[in-house]
Amino acid sequence: MVPERRSTYGDRLLEGEPMTVFTVSPVVLEIPGRPVDLQLKVSAPMEGNELPIILLSHGQGLSNHLSSLNGYAPLANHWAEQGFVVLQPTHLSSRSLNLPADTPGAPMFWQERAEDMSHLIDRLDEIEKAVPQLQNRLDRTKIAVAGHSMGGHTASLLLGMKTEGISLKEPRIKAGVLLGSTGRGEGLTEVVRGSYSFMLTPDFGDMTTPALVVAGDQDGSEHLTVNGPAWHEDPFHLAPGPKDLLVLEGAEHGFGGVSGYDVAETTDESPERVATVQRLTTAYLRSRLFGTADWQEEALVGVGFRVDSRP
Repeated sequence: MVPERRSTYGDRLLEGEPMTVFTVSPVVLEIPGRPVDLQLKVSAPMEGNELPIILLSHGQGLSNHLSSLNGYAPLANHWAEQGFVVLQPTHLSSRSLNLPADTPGAPMFWQERAEDMSHLIDRLDEIEKAVPQLQNRLDRTKIAVAGHSMGGHTASLLLGMKTEGISLKEPRIKAGVLLGSTGRGEGLTEVVRGSYSFMLTPDFGDMTTPALVVAGDQDGSEHLTVNGPAWHEDPFHLAPGPKDLLVLEGAEHGFGGVSGYDVAETTDESPERVATVQRLTTAYLRSRLFGTADWQEEALVGVGFRVDSRP
């Protein structure tokens, strides 16, 4: 008789006890028609079954490797410690790939970025085979997407935002976290208007999947918009359906350092702020994927942020 498998998630993780984590990288998926193979890092707890999945989309920036599977350790490590399986692809826009400027979709590959995430869901069987420690441990009904900056744009597409009239909504994704994501198409800089026309036409009307929008009240992103920090709150205000907003006081685009430990790109370095993002995003994802009340309870604890929500 085969012993019944039990998930340790409910027993340990909802009490906040971190778990030992392993990572495997790179897992390589051959995608027909893609200029290069799709590489990803897998981070997961050593124990537990029926584990939820987070697809983590990196941003851009000046560094060569934060915008790849090698970035965002403060988020990926924490979420894995809290019982999530985190899948981090290297999108075609990554500086680490340095694809030729005439590659179709360059330089941002906005559509291909979203398609990467759907490929990961399609190929979960293959990912399990490449990472035997994961076999028969995933809960494929509990998939979330998270993204920072340009990764937030990618996550928004998967949650239902349209750009240039194109919908890439992924119904298998049940919740999202948008960190410093993009907003409305009005008030963008000349650089954006000339080089990134896809940012001019966002339509949030069908972005109905539940999402937590995270913004910094000092994140002006002057290279992108003249709308000020409130621009990053637009997905909360303009998208229908259940949405929550977390605004961090004093936070700039790095949210204290979510893209990497002690990286030069972080202009507002703050381990305490990173810890707040870790704690509240974890609580939010638990609440949406498992129906717990953690988000409501955790949002009442701490200072340096404000929250808003609507059904």
